[in-house]
Amino acid sequence: MSESNLKSAAVNESVEVAIIGGGPAGLMAAEVLSAAGVAVHLFDAMPSVGRKFLLAGKGGLNLTHSEGPEAFASRFGERRATLAPLLAEFGPDPLRAWATSLGIDTFVGSSGRVFPTDMKAAPLLRAWLHRLRHPVTGMPVQFHMRHRWAGLDNTGALLFDTPQGRKTVSAHATVLALGGGSWARLGSDGAWVPWLVAAGVPVVPLQPANCGFDVAGRDTQEQGDAPQGWSEHFSSRFAGQPFKSVAIRFTDSQGRSFERKGEFVATATGVEGSLIYAAAALLRDQISATGHATFELDLLPDRSPEKVLAEVRHPRGSRSLSSHLKSRLNLDGIKMALLHELLPKDAMGRPEALAAAIKALPVRVVAPRPIDEAISSAGGVPFEAMDEALMLKALPGVFCAGEMLDWEAPTGGYLLTASFATGRRAAAGVLAWLRRGAA
Repeated sequence: MSESNLKSAAVNESVEVAIIGGGPAGLMAAEVLSAAGVAVHLFDAMPSVGRKFLLAGKGGLNLTHSEGPEAFASRFGERRATLAPLLAEFGPDPLRAWATSLGIDTFVGSSGRVFPTDMKAAPLLRAWLHRLRHPVTGMPVQFHMRHRWAGLDNTGALLFDTPQGRKTVSAHATVLALGGGSWARLGSDGAWVPWLVAAGVPVVPLQPANCGFDVAGRDTQEQGDAPQGWSEHFSSRFAGQPFKSVAIRFTDSQGRSFERKGEFVATATGVEGSLIYAAAALLRDQISATGHATFELDLLPDRSPEKVLAEVRHPRGSRSLSSHLKSRLNLDGIKMALLHELLPKDAMGRPEALAAAIKALPVRVVAPRPIDEAISSAGGVPFEAMDEALMLKALPGVFCAGEMLDWEAPTGGYLLTASFATGRRAAAGVLAWLRRGAA
């Protein structure tokens, strides 16, 4: 449809509260406002709400984490102090109680992560939408699908592109819960950034978080040249295979350190997976500052350096090196292949160098994967651009929530919990704003 057709099809209407974005933050804001008797109209570009939420639950919906408040808040890094009060209002325990109120029981897994008992996202979303559409008390939420926000007009009204044309909506208060920049096909495409910037709202550039990385090829691991990825030999045989029971260590140029045991996966061009995601922010920022980042990979974290060296030195007779390491250290498969991929041939033949590499193999990463592949994004609207109620200082009556805010956290339920918490805080801000307007 052309721009002229969109204009000719314009429809104008006024609502009490508009929420733009049907993810966890927007739906939570809608619930709080609906329960308070506010007429809420929720707009979303997709044919249905909660699409990224459903995708997140495809392998088991990780709602939150059971660790204590201090440890939980620490996962938000530089935004810890800002988000701690919001998480105190709606953190892991209130979130689990909320799920129970929807008829969804939860349990704590061995890692401390919290899941619905059936592990699925769809039953929770169905129960939630039923509550929003048919509340026991309060006002039902009105849903407007296939309404893509297109910014503000010169009066501050909301513009939407719809299948019927351009629509203009004025609202007494608005909650923007538009998501970040990852998984554009599910609605989080970051298209809102220029519209807020044009309205005078500062926005920190969006960048990938909880993401994979491309590695430097074997010939460029030391020189730090342009990304080349794995060799064809390694990639064709091991892409998609996991590195299990390993540990990584990394210290950036500012002295910030990361060390953890876990697992990750080799990709066609590099690495991804839970252990990499946990270190992603430090790795990404180091690459941005210097063009590369090198972490140390411990292939056998449960064995001491002395034990590894002793086993490598053990006489192997006529056995090949691969057979020797498999027999003495149970080192084979992708771990053995990575040593061959990254170490010079002469190092493989020197016990001291080989043992040191097994315990601290340098892996140079040179680029994060594109933001649309990332689980989440960093950057967005800084908290300094809002008041404590998450209302934009440049746009009174407009509030922000969810992943479009400038914060990031690792996977493990932290992302969802903070999205819920910011949605509730924004809704509380809207209620206060409406009360001031009515006074």
